[in-house]
Amino acid sequence: MSSRRGQKGAAKVVQQQLARERRRRRTTWVSVTAVAVVLIAGLIGWGVWSSQKSDEFTAPKNTAEAGTGVVVGSGPVTVDIYEDFLCPVCKQFQDTSGATVDQLIGEGKIRAVYHPVAYLNRFSTTEYSTRSSAASGCAADQGKFAEYAKALYQRQPPEGSAGLTDDELIDIGAGVGLNRDDFGSCVRADTFKAWTEHVTDTASRNNVTGTPTVIIDGRQVTDRSPDGIRAAVEAAGK
Repeated sequence: MSSRRGQKGAAKVVQQQLARERRRRRTTWVSVTAVAVVLIAGLIGWGVWSSQKSDEFTAPKNTAEAGTGVVVGSGPVTVDIYEDFLCPVCKQFQDTSGATVDQLIGEGKIRAVYHPVAYLNRFSTTEYSTRSSAASGCAADQGKFAEYAKALYQRQPPEGSAGLTDDELIDIGAGVGLNRDDFGSCVRADTFKAWTEHVTDTASRNNVTGTPTVIIDGRQVTDRSPDGIRAAVEAAGK
């Protein structure tokens, strides 16, 4: 009799253990499922926010389709110029070949599209690449991108520095004929900061890895000298 009771007791203990194990498994699966749902929802939310963020920018006037660059000129050959206003080699390009680009624009041979990217923020303590690019957007909005860009290169700060202050960026704009109040308000409000991010992200997606990069009718130019630029334009125009 006691043996039977012992067997029943043991069986009851086993059943209780199995029941506890089933409850534990259910609890674990519910927890895992909840975590997975939260993770998936978070990823979906991030994807929606990211896609919306990429579209939330204001492009200056006189920009190309999709707002990825500032257009100067209307010739048949497109010359895309990717530049960073903190880039010393970009300044060298402007000093040596900028006049040639201007001549080709004046001759009606090219449509120059300037893409002021912010690749070199790590070489500034104040994200100067972004700030100067955004300021150039303010200048483009008032029709003086080219004049402002040239003036920025003339005052280019050294890499590793804080760069020019907003007040100095505004002074440069006033110096090339921009309305100080309107231009200053645009600069201080970071009106085109998101646009700068859009231009930079688009350039990266298009495999532009450094500045200056010059692309003439879809082909990257390695000879960025005045003769090289003119020869490439003439070849593209044939």
